Amino acid sequence: MSGSLVSAPPVSLQHVADEGPVALHWYDLTCPFCYLGQARTHLLQQRGLTVIELPFQAHAEIPAGGINVGPRQGPMYQQIERNAAALGLPLNWPPRLPNSGIALAAAEWVRRHQPDAFAAVQTRLFRAHFADGLDIGDLETVLKCTSEFVTDLDNLRAALTSGEARVGVYEGQRLGEDFGVRGTPSWRIAGQMISGYITESEFERVAARALPQPTAKAS
Repeated sequence: MSGSLVSAPPVSLQHVADEGPVALHWYDLTCPFCYLGQARTHLLQQRGLTVIELPFQAHAEIPAGGINVGPRQGPMYQQIERNAAALGLPLNWPPRLPNSGIALAAAEWVRRHQPDAFAAVQTRLFRAHFADGLDIGDLETVLKCTSEFVTDLDNLRAALTSGEARVGVYEGQRLGEDFGVRGTPSWRIAGQMISGYITESEFERVAARALPQPTAKAS
């Protein structure tokens, strides 16, 4: 798959997931199911699909300083913890939930301008929130995380400070909403929308249908 598609603006991606071995994936960096969903994305990539990651801010109403959420208790959180452990993902619930807009904007800017670094940046920001206890709603924290991989940090800072980078988040979210995305994680594969952290077997089934089928040899 061409690098130009992997880094394409959302407006250019309206039909690509319906026409070939491509999946669109909408994610939020503070969504625990997206944190787990990295494994589903890797599964699709292992099956030969190109996965294009797009931002979707599930809780834009969270104020810039974040909100206190306290301990995570109950069956849902226990299941998330078990799934994270099974996947080898460290999980230390942060006491505050930040507004994810800055982190999503930084990740999308990297996808568009330095696509080779995107996967590492996205992984680093996930880890910062879910494992390291860092505030990814803070500009300097986000820049420090991305500086490990991004060569053009001055332009990234300028794009985040001016708000230019936020446009990418709005565009990714608008495309998702056009496809019916209401929350994260959501994927579009072979013309089908899948929402939530579904079972691996379901992902296997969808990926198999999306991949080109081998042509039978004439006898």
